[in-house]
Amino acid sequence: MLLTAGCDRRPDTGAVVVSAIGPAPTGLLRDPLPPPARLLVDSTAQGLVRFDAAGQIEPGLAERWIVIDQGTSYIFRLREAQWADGSPVTAEQVSTILRRRMSLRGSGPLAPFLTAVDEIVVMTPQVIEVRLRHPRPDLLKLFAQPELAIARRRPTIGSGPFRISGVQQGSVALRPAFDPNMADPEDQREAVPEEDVRLIGERAARAIVRFVQRRADLVTGGSFADWPLLATVRIAPADLRIDPAAGLFGLAIVSREGFLGDALNRGALAQAIDRGAVTSTVAPAWEGTDRILPDTLDSARPPAVPGWTLLDQAQRQAGAAARVANWTGGPVRLRIAMPAGPGGTLLYAQIAASLRRIGVGADRVAIDADADLRLVDAVAPYDSARWYLATACQPCGAAATAKLDEARQAPTMADRAARIAEADVLIVDDVPFIPIARPLRWSLVAPRLSQWQANTRAWHPLNRLRSDPNSAP
Repeated sequence: MLLTAGCDRRPDTGAVVVSAIGPAPTGLLRDPLPPPARLLVDSTAQGLVRFDAAGQIEPGLAERWIVIDQGTSYIFRLREAQWADGSPVTAEQVSTILRRRMSLRGSGPLAPFLTAVDEIVVMTPQVIEVRLRHPRPDLLKLFAQPELAIARRRPTIGSGPFRISGVQQGSVALRPAFDPNMADPEDQREAVPEEDVRLIGERAARAIVRFVQRRADLVTGGSFADWPLLATVRIAPADLRIDPAAGLFGLAIVSREGFLGDALNRGALAQAIDRGAVTSTVAPAWEGTDRILPDTLDSARPPAVPGWTLLDQAQRQAGAAARVANWTGGPVRLRIAMPAGPGGTLLYAQIAASLRRIGVGADRVAIDADADLRLVDAVAPYDSARWYLATACQPCGAAATAKLDEARQAPTMADRAARIAEADVLIVDDVPFIPIARPLRWSLVAPRLSQWQANTRAWHPLNRLRSDPNSAP
């Protein structure tokens, strides 16, 4: 059914209604956290620092911090904060919770990037120090992730900036927590309804319909998989927002058997894919990419580029077809793991068409099924070339893996940058990953949410949508 949006808009009254694409939000800290759960955790149990509306670091439990010893020591001074039961948050509690999180770092998407943390020490009742084995300039962006929120027992028992005021099937009502740093303790006024938030977790189709019917102010968590659904409705152009998301979008080569056991064969697949056709079929303005690193970042050199990027698409296809034709191991047929959704269907169809042109057959399988190629669609949690390279290695060859480990353990930032650059070259030669584009992230935003900002983290905290009832001064 074609739904059309009316000319009038939801009035600027009542709670802000947010539809996050995914399952109903819960306060359980699991790996991975779907968008509704990440928003709930971030709203009720902030970390030492947080992301603001622009995706930049702002104070959370820590009101200020310094970095010393060439980036191997971070000292945080905690602000005055309260748990949900009104008791004060102490440095001893924060350090204990962080140490427990570090002890559980063996799993989860952030685990490989927290290994530099050596110990967490209480220096005074208001100050903690995080000591590192190796320098990490982007540690604050890791600490701002909801997965590292500071909470007792459950993430929903945190320090705010919201408190849960009600729970219904599929949704959670949130109310701003009183912040002693922002108001006179004798002036604990009642929050006005417009400062409240109702967070809903639901399928993309339902979220879009809710927005079109003006029963929601924000749809967040949209990806390429759901983008084609937007063509079934009429939405004001100003309401559709796209984040300049930084990260990886492409195919990880998870099998190294048969045809895929040779790096030149893996490279043939990478050069065969018509990126322009793949991306434009899903979203017209979505641009493709042929390299893993988006920029130099913390590498010592600009991104390494495959040699075939100098060829036009016809030459790429011809070279890849010749490589397949010379294969003597029998017909080549690959299982490609894709997520559900209309975007996944369009993406698979175009990738399969590119492979078919060079003589390679394809079968679509579920995203978590056994596969030869698996789609990776991940926003970078922080701006390091090592994150891109390590995420692309699923798996890598021995030489590239060893060089990445050298980068992780490098004693100085200059050494780290040099090892990252060397790893980049080795990984491009090894071809463990086929880059296609950067992640596509979209939202539907009502005019009343004047503080919403597109950003590279594609992250939009609920206390930074309309007003700042409890932001740090």
